[in-house]
Amino acid sequence: MKLLIVEDEPNLLSVLRKGFTENNFEVSVCLDGETALEMIQNNDFDVVILDVMLPKVNGIEICRRLRAIKNFVPILLLTALGTSENIVNGLENGADDYLVKPFKFTELNARVMALARRANLDTQKPDIIKLEDLEINGKTKLVHRNGKPILLTHKEFRLLYYLAKNKGTIVSRNQILDNVWDISFDMNTNVVDVYINYLRKKIDKPYNTKMIQTIKGFGYILQTENE
Repeated sequence: MKLLIVEDEPNLLSVLRKGFTENNFEVSVCLDGETALEMIQNNDFDVVILDVMLPKVNGIEICRRLRAIKNFVPILLLTALGTSENIVNGLENGADDYLVKPFKFTELNARVMALARRANLDTQKPDIIKLEDLEINGKTKLVHRNGKPILLTHKEFRLLYYLAKNKGTIVSRNQILDNVWDISFDMNTNVVDVYINYLRKKIDKPYNTKMIQTIKGFGYILQTENE
């Protein structure tokens, strides 16, 4: 498994490189965001571990630029910035997971493995999910409603795709965190609610039929209002 670690603190970088190499990863490293962008665009990494505060180009901007060019390599942000606002900002700009320093290597390793497994499953399922006039392409990451394209961020798509795969079934906030963000965050975070609202503005607001519904006390469900 090919792993890129982008971290400008040499001691931490050395520890991470040693740990993942011992776990049979093929590890590449770099110290700044500009080099990271070049390496990611010219190599096929299975997962990228990315510090946020980096020289030249920060981790959030790296995520944003990669997703803008449809590069969906799994990215885990590793940072000391751990507020709900920081988490939402990172995920909104395309990160797949977010781990706050200090951390345990065993947890980091588990998250990296989870991201790699999910990416592998996604590439094996080029399915198209339809619900009335809503169409979601799991391979191209394109979404249309009533024939019109809907532009979603990487994380918005992951959330909609999970709801669509479970259409007609109520999914809890815990299930969404586990399956869309791979590992549960502190349940006090409102990241799920924030992203549900983002989706509603894009998927439902322009149309009479509302599909993303809240089931109070249980979670969310994707279905038509008359179901």
